[in-house]
Amino acid sequence: MSSSLSKGVRKAEVSLKWDPSPLGEAAHDLDLVAATYEGQGPGGAPAYAVHFDSRSPDGTITLTRDSRTGQGFGADEVMTLEFERLAPVYQRVVVGVVIQQGSGRRTFGDIRNVSARIAEGYTELAATDFAGVAGSTAAVLCEFRRDAAGAWQLTGGPRGFDADPESFLGLMGG
Repeated sequence: MSSSLSKGVRKAEVSLKWDPSPLGEAAHDLDLVAATYEGQGPGGAPAYAVHFDSRSPDGTITLTRDSRTGQGFGADEVMTLEFERLAPVYQRVVVGVVIQQGSGRRTFGDIRNVSARIAEGYTELAATDFAGVAGSTAAVLCEFRRDAAGAWQLTGGPRGFDADPESFLGLMGG
């Protein structure tokens, strides 16, 4: 998955949706997570992370919708990333999805109709149904990288992990 916009991605919206768990079962709780890095290379600790109904210190990355059940119409989780306002020190933003494991181990394959969409305005940049990472409990959805000209490019595709929410934050940048 890569961006084809010559000026790069200026503002992106990442949306995540899934069906509620069947009646009588514990609710499925999936969370969007974004980690911002100063370097281009893999690994290292993020400068900051946005997750669980929060926003970045400078307000450029915001989780605007946070569901704990998957109930309701439209997207269950929505994150907005304003790259044109992101400080030049940041070179990479990694966006992931993690499944809360409070009521037992669940993978993407266990949750009905889970999907994510990345868009800039009305233009869809990428989408996934997580079929390629069905056995995973967490996944990097995509990466945005600042190129030599300073424009942000969408790269990568879903990479699955078997990790709880706390350890996933340390793994997702690698």
